[in-house]
Amino acid sequence: MAQRISGTPGTLGETVDAQELAATAGETTAENPWPLSLLSSKMKSYIDRMSSVWIEGQVVELNHRGKASYLTLRDTDVEMSLPVQIWKNVLERTGAPLSEGSHVVANLKADFWTKTGRLTMRANDIRAVGLGELLARLERLKKQLGAEGLFDPNRKKRLPFLPNRIGLITGRDSDAQKDVVRNVHLRWPAAEFEIRNCAVQGPDAVPGVMKNLAELDADPQIDIIVIARGGGSMEDLLPFSNEALVRAVSEANTPIVSAIGHEADRPILDEVADMRASTPTDAAKRIVPDVSEEAMNLLRARTELDAAVNRIIDREQEMLTAVRSRPVLAEPQTMVDAHEEQLRLVRRRSLQATTTRIMQGQTEISHLRSQARSLSPLRTLERGYAVVQNDDGQAIRDSAEVVTGAGVHIRVARGRFDAEVTAVQESTDDSRASEH
Repeated sequence: MAQRISGTPGTLGETVDAQELAATAGETTAENPWPLSLLSSKMKSYIDRMSSVWIEGQVVELNHRGKASYLTLRDTDVEMSLPVQIWKNVLERTGAPLSEGSHVVANLKADFWTKTGRLTMRANDIRAVGLGELLARLERLKKQLGAEGLFDPNRKKRLPFLPNRIGLITGRDSDAQKDVVRNVHLRWPAAEFEIRNCAVQGPDAVPGVMKNLAELDADPQIDIIVIARGGGSMEDLLPFSNEALVRAVSEANTPIVSAIGHEADRPILDEVADMRASTPTDAAKRIVPDVSEEAMNLLRARTELDAAVNRIIDREQEMLTAVRSRPVLAEPQTMVDAHEEQLRLVRRRSLQATTTRIMQGQTEISHLRSQARSLSPLRTLERGYAVVQNDDGQAIRDSAEVVTGAGVHIRVARGRFDAEVTAVQESTDDSRASEH
């Protein structure tokens, strides 16, 4: 157990007492702190127990100072770096001299200097990544991304026929920028650009391109984005095969055109982009139409449209002429005359049928009148019969209905008169039989 010994002067001499120190950092307090030397020794002991580790990066700074060299390694994907110390004899074992921009793998071991409290990363071994190994890594990455479907043609977005504004990511004052802008304006002078310049090789390329890509993709006025570079060695084009950049391009909402290098250059960015252009000049030809060709196309289309309209008019004119030449239109009165004659015939027949029906009705009426007259009581009276009625107007049918001296009313065929009953004679069965 660690102890602290402190002395305090007294009249009887120096008194020494021992105080136990905290066993762990979490147990320290303001009243019982660790000495700085204890903390430093514990840190060194912990760091010394750490294993060495192989890391991969890119050399961005390299300084030689006597027997030691100092270099800065930067991550190939993100903006992060680490200072490293390497002894001259270790550096000489690499075989090929390192330079800024070299892609390396290094075996590092942390070393803590207790006197100054400084942490140093010491390289026990460092190796340049060879071309063959880089190609193998790129091939493995390409297969992985392909298996995920990032190269599927169905994922690729259609480029607009005439973009409103073109986003261009390229190096500052680069030939690629000049080629794209010049050839686009030669084909379509009214085209507008939003140009973003950044590093297109080295450790700053990936973060720079990704930052500009995100900004342009978020701009609603940008209809298409071109990532252009004017070629270079395979090592120079490595940023455009970076996994983070490739995934960012695949997730973009704006159509992306890859114009990296020359025809033979095929970074992975070409596979995931919505369109691959062999050169920056080729990209310019693909993103905008040629104004002269479009003018000729419009002229040709207008000529074809005029011809088609004229053919339709001629055909309709011929059909109209054929219709007008028909007799019914040449002499339309003929059709009216035919219907007039038909109407006259129908009218005549209707009149005849009506007259015939009226005559038949008159005949039926005369016949019915004759029948009615023959059955009328007046005809009976005309034959000499009379109708005898009492004072109530009731016809007397039986002699028993009157008495001697009663007055009766008698109606004959022409007129009527009154009479008095002077005698009543009852009818007998013989008389009734004779009546029948």
